[in-house]
Amino acid sequence: METRLDLQPAPRGSATWHRVCPLAELDDSWGEAALIDGRQVALFRVGEHGVFAVSHSDPATRANVMARGIVGSRGTTHTVASPLHKEVYSLATGECLGNPELRLGTYPVRVVDGAVEVAL
Repeated sequence: METRLDLQPAPRGSATWHRVCPLAELDDSWGEAALIDGRQVALFRVGEHGVFAVSHSDPATRANVMARGIVGSRGTTHTVASPLHKEVYSLATGECLGNPELRLGTYPVRVVDGAVEVAL
């Protein structure tokens, strides 16, 4: 029996789900980098079941560092602060909360049978 927890909207068009790692391997409020089909992605676990997948590339500098960002929140919005310039981004939408010209790429993520899957 498949147990599935969809955490973000389903991908559009020809996006494909990729199994990345067991959910249990992600620590709460800590980022991990993953190479998925040639793309660098940062994964963040927030709480027991919350998982977000964003681009590992910092929008301001293009350096692949976002998995080392500081996880936090602004109200009910889960966030990550870039380790380079401290710009704060919504993990769900990629919106930069301090500079509307910057946006962090986001990816749909789900948990299936205890494994994290990301759609590209």
